[in-house]
Amino acid sequence: MKRKLTTILCADGVRFGAHMEADEAEAFTRLRRHRDMMGELFARHDGRQVNTWGDAVIAEFQSVVEAVRCAVEIQDAVALENAGLESPRRMQFRIGVNLGDVMIDGDDLYGDGVNVAARLQEMAEPGGVVVSGAVHDFAHKQLVVGFDFIGEQTVKNIAEPVRSYTVRMAGRNADEPDAPSEKIRLSDEDLFSKTGRRADRILAWVLAQPKKVRRSAAMIAVFFCINLLFTGIANPWFIFPSLPFALIIFLHVRRTRRAGLEAAER
Repeated sequence: MKRKLTTILCADGVRFGAHMEADEAEAFTRLRRHRDMMGELFARHDGRQVNTWGDAVIAEFQSVVEAVRCAVEIQDAVALENAGLESPRRMQFRIGVNLGDVMIDGDDLYGDGVNVAARLQEMAEPGGVVVSGAVHDFAHKQLVVGFDFIGEQTVKNIAEPVRSYTVRMAGRNADEPDAPSEKIRLSDEDLFSKTGRRADRILAWVLAQPKKVRRSAAMIAVFFCINLLFTGIANPWFIFPSLPFALIIFLHVRRTRRAGLEAAER
């Protein structure tokens, strides 16, 4: 049997049985909608769906970095849909990502590489992502998102402990109030910290987008910096050469949102 080194993503539903018990038809419809969304994101990041087990999905990626980007985008998309739902109806997923050796059987993959990804997702918080040490080593310098070391984890049916990291999913908790609704006055230090985190999230979103969107955002940033250095922000001429690039970003966001709404209607 042939073997290869590849990146495996495992996503599994949280308390899916409870959702089925509450309303089978709605739970199945929403699960299928989430799977369709995941399939689109897999393809966008050069991945492919390998298998589905109940409410779990297994996917393979050529790139470690793209696998982590896809995992973050999946959790963002699920959180966006959950934002408009009451807490008992929110369907969440845990995701694990591993780089490992697998056995190939037709289109299916087997072996420790797959098993570790499945065990990593069990460690994740609802709406979170946990990656192996190998994934962290390849991806942490290429991505803006942060990683938190959670130790050498002993997992079922794996002899050696697995070095594991959580991906820092700032602001992903749908139960937390949005920042604009906060009533507490922020100190200068807190305000700076929140502004920095917001900038990190924006940059992470840009880096996760297709190449044409990243290039458009880069051009707008270049125009802004030139404007700031030579004429000052009081004369914001950078807006006019930035308009075509802003239009590209706007059309991409609108197209992505429309695709999400169409998927929701299905």
